[in-house]
Amino acid sequence: MKKISVLIAGQHSTSVSLEADFFNALVDIADEQKISINELITRIDAEREVDNLSSALRLFVLHYYQEKINAAKKKGRK
Repeated sequence: MKKISVLIAGQHSTSVSLEADFFNALVDIADEQKISINELITRIDAEREVDNLSSALRLFVLHYYQEKINAAKKKGRK
């Protein structure tokens, strides 16, 4: 488990506890979208539907990669 300090919306400092694999996935997604990890987490925080930010981050990673897999499956069927 890795404890990460983040700045949300450039104003609110908080920390989250995530497994290294989830944190690394968030870094990869932020890089792919050409945004900072703090900006990605700010976006996830603004749209989350669960109370716990760490859980919201894990769910975001899960859904992000599920969408990629589903898009690749659809592309393969064409």
